[in-house]
Amino acid sequence: MSAAPVVGVLALQGDFEAHARVLRALGAEVREVRVPADLEGLDGLVMPGGESTTMTLGIEREGLAEPLRAFGKPIFGTCAGLIMLDRAHLGLMDITAERNAFGRQLHSFEEDLPFPGIEGGPVRAVFIRAPWIASHGPDVEVLAAVDGHPVAARQGHLLAISFHPELGDDDRLHRAFLEQVRASRNGG
Repeated sequence: MSAAPVVGVLALQGDFEAHARVLRALGAEVREVRVPADLEGLDGLVMPGGESTTMTLGIEREGLAEPLRAFGKPIFGTCAGLIMLDRAHLGLMDITAERNAFGRQLHSFEEDLPFPGIEGGPVRAVFIRAPWIASHGPDVEVLAAVDGHPVAARQGHLLAISFHPELGDDDRLHRAFLEQVRASRNGG
């Protein structure tokens, strides 16, 4: 097994290339995932932001839904990726996402969010047509909220956030995800 974690980035739609750049800069081997065979040999997966309806159609078209549900390794969902993980889509996390919860593109904003387990002060979060978590089950740990609405959560090996960490210069959430990938790969 190579020392570098092998992380896939769902590359059906959205800004998957920005995630790939951050992950490569942090020492990961990155592969684009477009079909079920692309999931083989991965240690983790990033589901990027984009347009959730288009992503859903791409996942259906490529036959990725069941392989994603069976993946069983760490997944980091951002913005539309959070939506894809919810009960109404892939059903991997016990959450319900509300699309465009903060408003349309015109209502995009940035906010500093404290994150448990992330050192170095608040994380600068870029929200673009962002969802929030409208409801969640008891096994879901809410990590951050804006105006009382959960925008980041963890459940087991799944991390979902409603913003775009790949658009800023703060790589701490990607680092935390890679730590989780490494721990999972080592049986943790």
